[in-house]
Amino acid sequence: MDRDQAVNHLKKYLCEASNEDSHAVEKELVEVLNNLDIGWEAKHGALLAAKSLITHLKGRNLNGNTVTFLQTIYEKALEYLTDNEVRIRLASGEVLGSLCYLKGTEVYNQSKDYILKLIKDNLERDIMDTSEVFTPDAEGDVNEPPKGQRVRNVIYICMFVFNIYTYLPTVTFSVLSSDAAQIFHDTAGWKCLETSMKCLQFMVDGCGEDFKPFITNDFLELLFKTLSHTNRFVRETGYYVLGSLVSCGTTCIDNSCNVFAAENFGHHISMQLGVGLSDNWSQVRLASSECARKFLLSFENEKDREVFFPQLLPKMCLNRYYIADGVRIYSQESWQRIVKKNGRMFVKEYIGNFVEHYISQTKADNHAVREAACACIAELASKVDRESTKPYVSQLLQTLLDCFCDDSWPVRDAACLACGNFVLCFPNESKAVLDKLYPLFFTNLKDGIPSVRQGAAGALANVVKAYGLEAYLNIKPQIIAGLKGVKDQPSESEKYGQLDKGPATFGVVKKLRDNDMDLHTNQQMYSCGSLAPKMGRGGGCSDHKFRKPSEPWELADGCVHLIAELAQVNDLTTHICEIIPLLHETAGFKHYTHHVVLLESLCKQLPNLCKGIGKRHFKQFLELFLEDVFYSLSCENLLTSSAASQCLSLLSNMLGPNILRARVESLNPGYLKLMETNMMMDF
Repeated sequence: MDRDQAVNHLKKYLCEASNEDSHAVEKELVEVLNNLDIGWEAKHGALLAAKSLITHLKGRNLNGNTVTFLQTIYEKALEYLTDNEVRIRLASGEVLGSLCYLKGTEVYNQSKDYILKLIKDNLERDIMDTSEVFTPDAEGDVNEPPKGQRVRNVIYICMFVFNIYTYLPTVTFSVLSSDAAQIFHDTAGWKCLETSMKCLQFMVDGCGEDFKPFITNDFLELLFKTLSHTNRFVRETGYYVLGSLVSCGTTCIDNSCNVFAAENFGHHISMQLGVGLSDNWSQVRLASSECARKFLLSFENEKDREVFFPQLLPKMCLNRYYIADGVRIYSQESWQRIVKKNGRMFVKEYIGNFVEHYISQTKADNHAVREAACACIAELASKVDRESTKPYVSQLLQTLLDCFCDDSWPVRDAACLACGNFVLCFPNESKAVLDKLYPLFFTNLKDGIPSVRQGAAGALANVVKAYGLEAYLNIKPQIIAGLKGVKDQPSESEKYGQLDKGPATFGVVKKLRDNDMDLHTNQQMYSCGSLAPKMGRGGGCSDHKFRKPSEPWELADGCVHLIAELAQVNDLTTHICEIIPLLHETAGFKHYTHHVVLLESLCKQLPNLCKGIGKRHFKQFLELFLEDVFYSLSCENLLTSSAASQCLSLLSNMLGPNILRARVESLNPGYLKLMETNMMMDF
């Protein structure tokens, strides 16, 4: 912070300084950088100051002393590109970038062989190479590495240990496997490769449009190697370098001088961008997303831009649903700026490319990608011209069926919702898979995750909307069985039924399966949850065989949501009215721990039930549920109490406050004060 503040003060000082004062600063900076005994902090501050001073010299006449200063700083910056301290290396790159800004491409032309050699020489490393961590002296003792390097070493070790313990049940400690090596390569620092590439980016930015002559086949070939590098930080930096290249290489009036036009390097660039937009790591996706936006928006003629749409649009479209906020929001903005209001038209035009990409992404290792792919497939059913999507319905439904069995519950939830959309939009084409879909829908309806149960209720409602009474009669027995099953719910839910009942070790409850050596020997190891590949039915820490068994109250909770969804179907009003008394009977069971969760769902859905079957029908059942609502309002569970409060407010608006007040007073006058207090709090 002190160094940053000092740089700001220096900038203000230079604006008013005389030539003599500027030369004094130059002399001081050279003395600091030539001092071999000075700490890295002083060097870092001197480099930051040198960058500010060099930028200040833009547009001024340079005398002999200043030229000598610039040459000295140039040599020192090159020397410090391999310093042990990462901040020194980055500051050196910024200094070289500022020199390019001041003097143009002559600085890059003079140093490019050395900088590109640094990148080439550091593209590969050995996992057992500890030269940066331990440096034995002549007597065999280990010298203490520099402070900055010690910090990085600690970070790398912590990351490595964390990556191992993230999926401890699948780790084998007997050997350092190739999987462990891959984790190390993908997460650890990479000597000075990343900072050398940042230096290259700074120099490209400094040169601006004048850098275009240096964009050659050999240069791009080296850059493309970094984009496919095993280390995610290197790939991320590579895409930022490419983004700088795009900014300087596409600025021209016609495509004859556009380095990245389709007839030049354009298709090579778009292919690399497509790979980056599909990367498993969010940071790499974001870097490539920024580069892709710059690339496409650089073409003023929309026809020149559309040449790359088949390659890039499917990836950009999928990233609109990506779980990482930065990637998702940026991709949504890019989509609006690039396709404007023609998104559906372009999806229709390149529907084959979109379908191919979405299906491929449902097989990605990253569960967030699989979830986004399912959401995009659902979008094809509901938002795109149906005649364009119809030829691919069978293929897409089969893909969704595979995702329905995914080990990640968000993927199963997304697949469930997508299947419901397809059934509603393509009822004839979906009939062939209904026999497979029904069991999957019912499984999700009793899932341990509340949002999954709600999604299944919405999907089943779409099935009924598509096929009418016939579908409802298939679903009705499941609803009745689910509501009646609550009476068999144990008083204590077996939430920890699979856990070791013995004393916990170090305060951590151990699962029974943790002691099964077959699950932990010769198994694949993963760097983090987002990269864990899809598990087969034979094993894995998220294998379906180890999912928590569903409990009766969970199925009943799903049925509450389902009844509210079915109430919105006009033709089913009579049938829903027949089943409402059973719903009341189910809510009356309060002998089990999680009854407040079911009551919370009931309070949330009663207004929807009223809206669906209409006020006239709902009034005859109102008294049945008032006891449950006021019980929920008074309970200690804040979520249930809040849901009951909102329920009373909504019912008051729907039925009329006087009608609700009269019904409450008729049931129990003591509830009036509680209701009035609740209304005042809501107000």
